[in-house]
Amino acid sequence: MSNIGKENKSVETVGTSCNSTLEMDEKERKVNETLKNRLRKYIKKLDENNTATTKEESEKVELETFKKLYKPKLEGDPESYKKIPKFYFKLPRHDDTLAQKLREETRAQFLQKKSKELLDNSELKHLWSLLEKSNGSFSMANSDELTVDYIQFKKIRDEAGPKYKPYFTAEVFGRLQASEGGIGRVRGVSLFNYVMRRVWLQQTRIGLSLYDVTGQGYLTEHDLESYIAELVPSLAALDGLDSSFTSFYVCTAARKFLFFLDPLRVGRVRIRDVLSCSFLDDLLELREEDLPMDLQEQNWFSAASALRVYGQYLNLDRDHNGMLSINELAGYGSGTLTRAFLQRVFQQCLTYDGEMDYKTYLDLVLALENRRQPAALAYLFRVLDINSQGYLDAFTLNYFFKFALFAGHPGADGGSWCRASQLRGREGRDLRHDQTGAPRADHPAGLGALRPRPHRRVYAVGAPWLLCVREQRGVRGCG
Repeated sequence: MSNIGKENKSVETVGTSCNSTLEMDEKERKVNETLKNRLRKYIKKLDENNTATTKEESEKVELETFKKLYKPKLEGDPESYKKIPKFYFKLPRHDDTLAQKLREETRAQFLQKKSKELLDNSELKHLWSLLEKSNGSFSMANSDELTVDYIQFKKIRDEAGPKYKPYFTAEVFGRLQASEGGIGRVRGVSLFNYVMRRVWLQQTRIGLSLYDVTGQGYLTEHDLESYIAELVPSLAALDGLDSSFTSFYVCTAARKFLFFLDPLRVGRVRIRDVLSCSFLDDLLELREEDLPMDLQEQNWFSAASALRVYGQYLNLDRDHNGMLSINELAGYGSGTLTRAFLQRVFQQCLTYDGEMDYKTYLDLVLALENRRQPAALAYLFRVLDINSQGYLDAFTLNYFFKFALFAGHPGADGGSWCRASQLRGREGRDLRHDQTGAPRADHPAGLGALRPRPHRRVYAVGAPWLLCVREQRGVRGCG
């Protein structure tokens, strides 16, 4: 009986929805019929009088027609607000194989559709031929430099076809001519380079999206490593790379993307950030076969650079267990890292039983070799901020200065030296003496007294001198 009641209710529900749909169709039909009759009368009136209506009458008719046609749609149906349509679709679960496959196939079809909208090599050649055949004028400074105005710009767009229209908009012309000095013309070379660059970015965007498993516009560390691993065979500069070292190279290359493009350390980077930075250009630069060795050494993604970093790691690993202890890491570089800084690195970074793995070592190397970059400064600031208070106070500075001083002079008074260093100006000039070098009587420390300065906070991180000791002008200090 309960099943029969449910069936009757479902039938009544379907009947009610059908009736409401019919009523809405009837209302729309009546409104359309009224508008048609109104237009017929209006046209008949014009034919009979054979006179044109005034501007006021025309605006009045347009306003009334607008209200009749659009006002019901603007007001909406009050019944529709009782049920909010679904607007959020969560990602399928990992164990839901069918939904995962459906999502992957849908994304593959979408990306394939987008790739067909791009210009291929033959179409780019056709565009260049149209630029050469255009009636543009040549620059006065360079007779071989073709320039086109906006009328010729639109003519090339119409001759090229609908596939080229996204690259020939008024906004593109305005930006290109603004970069040329705002003379109302654009260079043909600039226009062609813009189209080529945009096509390359779109192709790369589609290629990276193939590795975006979730389809949210992000790449995890695993996704980046998969992309780089499949890209390695196409890089001519890496032909001599040993197959056993490929996994370490992929790890080294992917780590730079994560270190600089993942400031919150969530384990993923935005595809948009990957495209906007220069790292991908440096990586794809290795496609050139005859790349000079000096450029390869400066490129983090080259085989020479990767072998250098990994070789340093192996040389530091004296017990050959694949990890670095604090004593082993102390030999980094020329052994100038202070004990205090190394302890803070092991406290702040991820370690395994008190030892550092290769990925954590890569983060340290990237921070020390790129100290002017915001990501490296943030890394060093977290290490120096021993109290996690967001700034460096006098106690923190004295702490690291003391270790730096003791590394050079074990019996030195680090506290007095650090307090004296606080009396120096930003230009490095000693404020206790005047320009002639004589003690300043108006300065509290000018007569030899080293009084503690008021409490100061340092919010900037341009303080690499806290990390190591260097000999300069006969004084062991920070550099």
